[in-house]
Amino acid sequence: MALSKNRIKYIHSLEQKKYRKAEGVFLAEGPKLVGDLLGHFACTLLLATPAWLSARPRPQAEEIIEVSDDELARASLQCSPQEVLAVFRQPAENGDATLPVRSLCVALDGVQDPGNLGTIIRLADWYGIEHIFCSPDTVDVYNPKVIQATMGAIARVSVHYLPLPELIKAVSPHAPVYGTFLDGQDIYAQRLSDTGLIIMGNEGKGIKEETEKLVTHKLHIPNYPTGRPTSESLNVAIATAIVCAEFRRQASSL
Repeated sequence: MALSKNRIKYIHSLEQKKYRKAEGVFLAEGPKLVGDLLGHFACTLLLATPAWLSARPRPQAEEIIEVSDDELARASLQCSPQEVLAVFRQPAENGDATLPVRSLCVALDGVQDPGNLGTIIRLADWYGIEHIFCSPDTVDVYNPKVIQATMGAIARVSVHYLPLPELIKAVSPHAPVYGTFLDGQDIYAQRLSDTGLIIMGNEGKGIKEETEKLVTHKLHIPNYPTGRPTSESLNVAIATAIVCAEFRRQASSL
């Protein structure tokens, strides 16, 4: 089957949230990412070069189109497309607001940068955190830049959208609610739980006031040495990595 102009137009439309939402799909590109997602999400359309298709068993997809490198470049959203592009169905939303009572979860309050969200999903996967809760104004998890930045971790980490105060009220007082603040307590001097909710805020504004009021444990990542003039704050993805690492370090030392 030849790659039509309409197919290319459809793929390009998925760069916009309204079309992704209307179709209930998302886009992934590259052999590593597409390979990780096949089998986890239903594939509706797959474009691949002859070399990619011949190197593996025929993938499960509703439609497969063999394309040349030039055709793939016309369809791709990437500057340097690689071998394969796929459209997957978004999974049904089934977030359970009581999850932080039983496990350690991350919540994101207005994170806007796609790269930050994708990186946070990837590091959550690394630290065995299977659920991330996002405020409605957090960047769409199915943004192609987010999907690419997850490096396949989106197959193992579930991302849910709901108002965070609603989530916190559902779990409190049965689970601790942590948040990072400049006036919080030194994270390395606190006893941290192996269950609960870790809230990370917007890149510029931090955690919203209405959410902050419901935080039960305010944490701070100290700079070194204490009192030395330094940057105003850490990137939210880097801060999330530091916080999650300390939670897991304490859990493994018990």
